[in-house]
Order: sequence, then C-alpha cells, then structure tokens
Amino acid sequence: MKRSTHDPMTPSFMRSLPKVLLHDHLDGGVRAATVIELARDQKYGGLPTTDPEELGKWFQRGAQRGSLPLFLEGFEHTCAVMQTEEALERVAYETVEDMKNDGIVYFETRFAPVFHTGKGLHHERIVRSVLRGLELGRKTFGVESGLILCAMRHMKPEASLEVAELAVDFRNQGVVGFDLAGEEGGYPPKKHVDAFHFIQRENFNITVHAGEAFGKESIWQAVQWCGAHRIGHATRLIEDMRIKDGEVLSMGTLAQYVLDKRIPLEICLTSNVHTGAVKRVEDHPFGIFHRYRFRVTLNTDDRLMSGITLTDEYLTAHREFGLGLDELEKLTINAMKSAFIPYKKRIAIIYDIIKPGYAKARTVLKSKRHRGSKE
Repeated sequence: MKRSTHDPMTPSFMRSLPKVLLHDHLDGGVRAATVIELARDQKYGGLPTTDPEELGKWFQRGAQRGSLPLFLEGFEHTCAVMQTEEALERVAYETVEDMKNDGIVYFETRFAPVFHTGKGLHHERIVRSVLRGLELGRKTFGVESGLILCAMRHMKPEASLEVAELAVDFRNQGVVGFDLAGEEGGYPPKKHVDAFHFIQRENFNITVHAGEAFGKESIWQAVQWCGAHRIGHATRLIEDMRIKDGEVLSMGTLAQYVLDKRIPLEICLTSNVHTGAVKRVEDHPFGIFHRYRFRVTLNTDDRLMSGITLTDEYLTAHREFGLGLDELEKLTINAMKSAFIPYKKRIAIIYDIIKPGYAKARTVLKSKRHRGSKE
C-alpha cells in the first residue's frame, strides 16, 4: 500500500511518535563520523575513506548485497575502533542521543563483549564502559535503555556460558538480557544450551537471533531448546504456515505455539532485505504476521549498515503494509510489553508516555487531515 502525495503521516510526523526499539546492535549503529574520529585516535588505518558521508555510503553498499555473511563484514571496522573504554562509552552515549532525536522513549541495544578485547580490555570493563555511556545518555536525554549481551554462534559453548554469567553479574547495573547472534547456517543454537539453561535458572531474559538466514528449525531450537522469550527476526517462521493468495490456511505446531504463547518477534524489515532474508520488503511475512495477530515489533537491527532509523521502519510499515496510527500504537505497546525490564516500569512508560503521545498525535493528525480536505 503506497502512501499518497497528501498523506499527513509524513517523516516528521512519524519521528514525533513515541517509539520503542528492542533489536539494535551497538556496533551496527555507530555514527560514520565517530568511526573516523575513533580510528584517528586509535591509529586504526583500515578504513576505506575518512570522509563521513562517503564512509556511510560505503557501509551501506557493503551491507546491501543480499547476504548475511557479507552484511556482517562492515562490523570489522566498527568493532576495530571500539577497543577502549572511552570509545565504548562515547558510542553508547551517542546512541542514546540518536534515539532521542528519533522519538524513541525506550530502547534495548546489544553487543558481543568478545569483539572488544583487542587492546586488552577485560569483559567486565567493556560492559561497564557501555553502561556508563548509556547512563550518562539517560541523564542527559531522558531516554531509558537496557543492554543485552550477545554470545556468538560460531564460538565454543564454554565462551557462551561465560557471556551468560557476565550478563547475570550485571543484571542490577543495566544489563537486561542474553542473546545468541551471528551466522545461523551450521551453528545451531542448541549447541549453546548450557548457557541458556544457566540464564533460565537465574530467572533472566533470553532473546535469540533465529529464522533470519536459516529455516524454521532454528526458531524451534531457540524456543524449545533455549527457552527464548523473544525471537530476533523470525522471518522464516512463515515456512510453518500453509498460505494461499495471502491467506493462512493452516499453521504448523511451531507457528501456532509462537502465536498462542505471545512470543514477541523482533521484526527488521529493511535489514531483512539487505541480508537477503527476503527479496523485497513487500514480500516480507510481517504483513501476514501482523494480520494474524502475532506479537510483532518493528526494529532497525543495524542503523549504520542499513542507513535507517526506526522512523524509517514505521514509514515502511505504513507505506508497504497499510499500518495506520492505531496499528503503530499497538506495535509500540507490543514492544514495550515485551521489553526486558520490570513490569512496573513497562506499564509506567506505556501509560505515562506512549498512550499520551499517541493521543496527542491523533489530534495533530486530525488537524492535518482537516486542513488537507480544504486544500
């Protein structure tokens, strides 16, 4: 569904909406100018250019080749300049500022500490540095956040367990969950089951990248072996549905389970096109997931690599799938309900910030449409 010329739901209007972001990679959203400055400070000479605009375009060209492994290549450079406490704190702080400027009222960002040990930092100092940046950002910009620690699929299970233990150690200081990320093919999540069982025993939060570049089996393992409370991407869940002419005729047991248990899906529309998970955004199963009442949320994944904001994702959902203000509000509330922070805080943000924000937006939209009808 294409947005008309006179559609009042403009980019500036979308940016003004209170939004919630659950799937964002810290090292995938660094400002291009910051990458250049940090590279200069740390004497890193691997960048293809030192022009911020050109570097941003370089990251985006590299990431948009329809392959997850190719998409991940750009992280070599962002991680290379995030090797000091000062760099990690700065990137986290600027992330909060960028979220504020995009109308985001709560976000969770994630990263893998193992990729930031190149200059000898221990995992604890790495995590503390990021948390300092997020906390300073909260005090400066008023945006609440949580940090998720990622283990990597290609690493040994013992390394995943170490990350899980690290996440729990920092649970009272701003870390809100544990994730398994990286290339899916050949690296099933069940190999890391000890880490997930540890998290479960500690009554902590789990999200897993699954069903992006590999089939529904990856999602099944994430849910049933690893106890995932949320699924990152879940694009291939559509393989467990029988569909004809855009209508779901039947669901397999996995899709029905995810629907019935209200397991949140961290949908990343643009990123899934760039990694080749779907060919075109209009082919994305998000439309079906949304219509059949799965608990879907909208997310950016990697803002630098894809050259997007959450506002852009809201605009895409509106333009391609016909979501109006009511549907976008529900998605936002879905995301806030699914956040890895205490229930009382989630409810406070929903009723004190999100609902009043959308009520105000309805008034603005009504006025815009009234003016438009007179033109």
